Amino acid sequence: MALRELQEKRGRLVTQAREALNEITANTDESRSAELEARHDAIMAEFDKIEKDIEREERMAEIEARFASRTEEERARRRPGSESEGRAAGSESGGDGLTYRSVFFKFIASGADLAALEPEERAVLKAGVQAADEYRAQSSATGAAGGYTVPTELANEIIKSMKAWGPMYDEAVTTQINTTSGAVIQLPTIDDTSGTGFAHTQGADLVDDGSVDAVFGQKQLEAYVFDTKFIKFSFELAQDSIFNMEALLGSLLGERLGRIANAQLTTGTGTSAPNGVATASSLGKTAASATAVASDELIDLVHSVDPAYRTAPKVGFQFNDTTLAAIRKLKDGQGNYLWQMGDVTKGQPGTLLSYRYTINQAVASIATGNKSVLFGDFGKYFVRKVGSPVIGVMRERFWPNLGIAGYIRFDGELADAAAIKHLKQA
Repeated sequence: MALRELQEKRGRLVTQAREALNEITANTDESRSAELEARHDAIMAEFDKIEKDIEREERMAEIEARFASRTEEERARRRPGSESEGRAAGSESGGDGLTYRSVFFKFIASGADLAALEPEERAVLKAGVQAADEYRAQSSATGAAGGYTVPTELANEIIKSMKAWGPMYDEAVTTQINTTSGAVIQLPTIDDTSGTGFAHTQGADLVDDGSVDAVFGQKQLEAYVFDTKFIKFSFELAQDSIFNMEALLGSLLGERLGRIANAQLTTGTGTSAPNGVATASSLGKTAASATAVASDELIDLVHSVDPAYRTAPKVGFQFNDTTLAAIRKLKDGQGNYLWQMGDVTKGQPGTLLSYRYTINQAVASIATGNKSVLFGDFGKYFVRKVGSPVIGVMRERFWPNLGIAGYIRFDGELADAAAIKHLKQA
């Protein structure tokens, strides 16, 4: 059905749906009301279908217009006297007038199935990719430039992989801000912990000298970009492997993005990069040893954080697994282990000094001068995510091979430096 006919039918359906509702009045009996409501629902169901058909037709018309414009440009380029006439005829056109772009469009529409192309079309496609002028810059403006994304259901798997490789990207550990654009976000801050009230003399005027005015600060969240570089794999491997190579490699790239995100959000320098939580935290306790942690030092670390933060929902420890192994061997003065095993049957995690902990492999190990243990309210650490991480597959640039890469934008900042303290080795 033509686009104009679909639009006209959509208009008639709107009118019919309104007429059905208008027939229902306070005096309409129940059976008639039910009949009219059913008719209205059926009309709206057909309306929704027509809407989708219109969207599809409009999208197709846009694509056809775009390719028609490009074909005209190619014809103009090949006219007598054009410098690229001979090269274009050899690289993009077959004997029957086939063009590289028309063949590539058919290739994409078939789900990137070479079997859907005729031998002549495959020859045109291969010649067009190998021609020097076909290595075009990729952009987000059009999928025809060769970059389109693995099916969106992969996104959740990627994010799961990222969480598995680092707690800093997990909304259960830190405070997350999700945005669709990368514009700078300003975070207003204030430290009024030293402020207090004063004794007042009856009948005296209140002092107004400006000495106790609140002082506000500001921190900002930007959108730093990280990628995985390209992994290339052959078309034959994609066809012959018992695994879905795009999904498998996408999962592996999700883990790589998770590692870089967690590392940056933990130890990022804050200069053209996220301000990592370990970098932004303040000193809570210096250990007596460069190669060990004592039980009393962990207690001192906890109490270096103000009690107001120690009751927060996201308060706890962070350290790597090697440090956890050392901590699990520590005992108090009565010979009781500081680390308490949880109960998986009741969903109770292990705790340290009655506080939860998370394993963060990006936190430094116990060694000279390292910040080996973090403690505090991690809800005060803000992670800014721009959209979802993207795994992109490029089929045209590497044809007949394929390339896959990951891309992510994020930032992190500790809004309140007093909220998280670290234990530093001697």
